[in-house]
Amino acid sequence: MSLIHWQPLKELDTLRHQMNRLFDELTHGEREIDQFPKLENALWGPAIELKETDTDLILKAVVPGIEAKDLDVHVSENAVSIAGEHREEKRTEEKGYFRSELQYGQFQRTVPLPVSVKHDQVQSEFKDGVLTLTLPKAESTRQNVTKIDLTTQEKARESVAQQRQHEEHLQETMRTRAAAEMKTPSSTSTQAEARESMVEQRQHEEHLQETMHQRAADNIGSTVAH
Repeated sequence: MSLIHWQPLKELDTLRHQMNRLFDELTHGEREIDQFPKLENALWGPAIELKETDTDLILKAVVPGIEAKDLDVHVSENAVSIAGEHREEKRTEEKGYFRSELQYGQFQRTVPLPVSVKHDQVQSEFKDGVLTLTLPKAESTRQNVTKIDLTTQEKARESVAQQRQHEEHLQETMRTRAAAEMKTPSSTSTQAEARESMVEQRQHEEHLQETMHQRAADNIGSTVAH
């Protein structure tokens, strides 16, 4: 019977890698993950930090003890894949290790991104075992926010209401004056002139009312646009 050495740390790393992959698939689906090549014998995945700013996504991966030449990084519009190999140094010592917590072998981690990025404009930095990727957001994912000034809109509404009250008062005054002129005894020509004056006043009222309504509507439209 052959003796098989139990490696609990290796099994825990494998389990953690499987859990990370399952979580990524459940939260973001398999579309982003399946487009990258997979390492069937990958044993572990690097720790990931993902931060979002107004213009970029910043991803950091902790891969200590690994050189840049041993990293394989792929970026798409919706995901980042980091793979590589942690090589164990060859030793000539005959005695084995009593305990080792170092992680060796191949690794891979695919990180779905919350928004689309410009994958052809990624900036990278690898220093002290930390890989940093700066991923510019795609233009369509940036959210333009417009501040709405409620006080300005309220003032515009009050101005419209005051203009309407002024129009109504002006119309009532002109009607009263025209009616008084009609009741005053006068010649036929004078009454005709009064009627013509009344018609002109009404036309003037309608034109004035239309102009003020248009001006008020323009004021509200310009306020909302700003």
